[in-house]
Amino acid sequence: MLSKKDRWLLPEGVGELLPEQAEPLEQLRRGALNLFHSWGYEMVMPPMVEYLESLLVGTGRDLDLQTFKLIDQQTGRLMGIRADMTPQVARIDAHQLNRDTPTRLCYSGPVLHTLPSGFGRSRVPQQIGAELYGHDGAASDVEIFRLMVETLNVCGVENIHIDLGHVGIYRGLVQEAGLDSEQEETLFDVLQRKARPELDAYLAEWQVCERHQRHLKALIELNGDVSVLDEAKRRLADVGPETQLALENLCEIAELAGQYVGNVPFYFDLAELRGYRYQTGLVFAAFVPGHGQEIARGGRYDNIGKAFGRARPATGFSADLKMLARFSEYDFELEPPVYAPSLADLDLSQSVDELRNQGIRVIQALSGDIGEASAMGCSQELKKIDGQWQLVAVEI
Repeated sequence: MLSKKDRWLLPEGVGELLPEQAEPLEQLRRGALNLFHSWGYEMVMPPMVEYLESLLVGTGRDLDLQTFKLIDQQTGRLMGIRADMTPQVARIDAHQLNRDTPTRLCYSGPVLHTLPSGFGRSRVPQQIGAELYGHDGAASDVEIFRLMVETLNVCGVENIHIDLGHVGIYRGLVQEAGLDSEQEETLFDVLQRKARPELDAYLAEWQVCERHQRHLKALIELNGDVSVLDEAKRRLADVGPETQLALENLCEIAELAGQYVGNVPFYFDLAELRGYRYQTGLVFAAFVPGHGQEIARGGRYDNIGKAFGRARPATGFSADLKMLARFSEYDFELEPPVYAPSLADLDLSQSVDELRNQGIRVIQALSGDIGEASAMGCSQELKKIDGQWQLVAVEI
């Protein structure tokens, strides 16, 4: 039990935003959503809580560990507080909208994590993102990729670079090598750490043939600028058709993306398997100098709608607005409000309305207020001069 003096304390990793933090965040949110709207993305608002199986479908164990669980008192079923809005939006597309044409959806809202994560160790990220359903091809991946870059630009995040990979290449090589699910998981962990000695030892222990060993070992070394893709074509020239198709898909995406966002540095890593347990194709993430964690991420996840009865091709990206605000180069200093006295005066009321319609904040005093204009942070006030209400500087 908290003592009376500690009742104001919040749980670790759970913070509140005061006006100086909340206002910039809201400006970024509006800017991003306006951008999504201009690209034809429709807004959806999934619920904060729903049945657990819907929240976790196709997402893997990581999201399960990050999800708070509770019992529905009406049905006795297990529910979860969303830790990621992506599965919810996939459910909306597959079950609620049920369209045949490509569907573009966007969203913004808080999510809750059981453990702190991200810059600032927050457990309550403000997630924002966009998803494109119903198109299987490089064009939709590139659209989402471009939209992520434009979102970061709109939010004032500068000097970004993008890491790109393709889950399909690794999946194809694993299948060709005949590895079972346990071996696949072990190899996945080794590749994320780029632990070459461990990789050599496991492949020898599992008696993987020399050709497949050569392919899997190449993944650790295939990272760098766009020239890596040419090297990958050479070193993986004798892979199976599915793996070859995945590599060609990555090359096509890289070429298209370079045409549209050529001013952004790309870094390719064929051992980068971010989101591997539910991603099915392209994976990408945005980084800024001096910060080792991604500030936005996305990719293709075609299988997620299957559990809702309608599997559709899907690609999307998401970010935490709190993190974008931290790295934004924008000056979010607010203009001080205007002070208006408390008077029953129709001319004064009209002047106040005109200022507010221009987007100027006006604080009108209330009867019995003890605070003056300067105490309320106002730099100007309305005063009646020669029978007209005019703006004058506040005397300090």
